[in-house]
Amino acid sequence: MESRVRELRETQGWSQGELADRLAVSRQTINAIETGKYDPSLPLAFRIARLFGEPIESIFIPGDLA
Repeated sequence: MESRVRELRETQGWSQGELADRLAVSRQTINAIETGKYDPSLPLAFRIARLFGEPIESIFIPGDLA
């Protein structure tokens, strides 16, 4: 799955660690999401979307639709 997490995080000026703290996950989780090695759970995807004030579908794009 592709995501815009890195782009949105960098727009806010946050490090991976800062975003991880805001979402109560590890920095490694953020790195894995940004590199496409990990698809977040639905609750985590909702937290990410809420944090950035964007709909989930504008942040996460399934691989078969990209």
